[in-house]
Amino acid sequence: MTNKEKNFMSAVLYVHNDEAVVAGFLRMVMGVLEAHFEHSEIICVNDYSQDGSVDIVRGISREAKSTTVTVLNMSYFHGTEAAMNAGMDLAIGDFVLEFDACVPDFAAAEIMRVYQRSLDGFDIVSASPDKKQRLTSNLFYRVFNKYTGYSYPLGTERFRVLSRRVINRISSMNKSVPYRKAVYANCGLKTANIRYPVTGGQAVREDAAQRKYRRDLAVNSMILFTGLGYRFAVTMTILMMVVAVAVAVYSAVVYLFSTPVAGWTTTIFFMSFAFFGLFGILTVIIKYLQILVDLVFRRRKYSFESIEKMGGN
Repeated sequence: MTNKEKNFMSAVLYVHNDEAVVAGFLRMVMGVLEAHFEHSEIICVNDYSQDGSVDIVRGISREAKSTTVTVLNMSYFHGTEAAMNAGMDLAIGDFVLEFDACVPDFAAAEIMRVYQRSLDGFDIVSASPDKKQRLTSNLFYRVFNKYTGYSYPLGTERFRVLSRRVINRISSMNKSVPYRKAVYANCGLKTANIRYPVTGGQAVREDAAQRKYRRDLAVNSMILFTGLGYRFAVTMTILMMVVAVAVAVYSAVVYLFSTPVAGWTTTIFFMSFAFFGLFGILTVIIKYLQILVDLVFRRRKYSFESIEKMGGN
C-alpha cells in the first residue's frame, strides 16, 4: 500500500462554461489527490457559467471517496483573478493547487511532480507547457518581465502549487491587486518552474467575456506593474513643455524681426506660459499618482526568502 502524504492538499479549480472538458479534468485531479493524500479538498469556483458545467461537477463529486468537493458559485462573471482569490480564501490546505483553467494538456503525474518540487524548499512551483507561447502572450511577457525586473520571470503557466507560507504572506499584501502572478513573483519567496510535455487534450475556447477580460487584465497589469504608462505620460508632458517654450521663442523672434498682427505676440506668449504651467502641474500630478500606485500595489514593508536557525554550543 502506498504511503500517502500527511499534508492537507487543497485544489482550486476555475470553471466557466467548461462542460466539454470539466468532467475529465475534475476526475483527473480527484484521482491524483485521493491516491496520494490522506486529506484533500477540491474547490470548484463557478464563475457564472451558463452551461451545464456545475451539474457535471455535482455529478462527479458523488464519485469522491476521501476528497471533499465544494462548488463556489460567483454572483456574476468576475474573471479569473477575483474568482480564484475567492477560492483561495476558502481553501484550508497546507498546500494549494491552482488551476486557472480546465486545460487537460498534461499527464496526471505532473501534478505530483510539481508538488514534490515544492518539498525541496520552493514555496511556489508552477508548471508550463513545453511549447512556444502564442505571439500575443510572448510579447506581453517579454515586455512585462523587462520593465518589472522581477527575479522570477513570468510566462504561460497551466497550474501551480503554493505553500501555506505564500498564502499567509500575500494575505498581508493588498488583495485588490488585479494580477495574482505578479503578486507571487513579488512576494520574495523561493519559486521554481517545471516544463512538461504537452499531451493530447481538447482545447478550451474562451467566450467573448473572457477574451475581453484577459485583454483588460493585460493592459491594467502593464500600467500598474511596469510603469510604462507613467513613462509615456511624463515623456509626452515634457515634449509638450518643450513645444510651449519653442512657440514662445518663435513669437519673440516674430515680434523682434517682423510686424505681427496687433495682440498676436501677447496672445501667443500668454498661451505658451499657460500651457507650460499646465503641463508642469500635470507632471507633478502624474508623479503623485505613480507614488500612490507604488504604495498600494507594489511596495512591501520588507521581504525575506527564508529563515535559517543555527544551533549553539
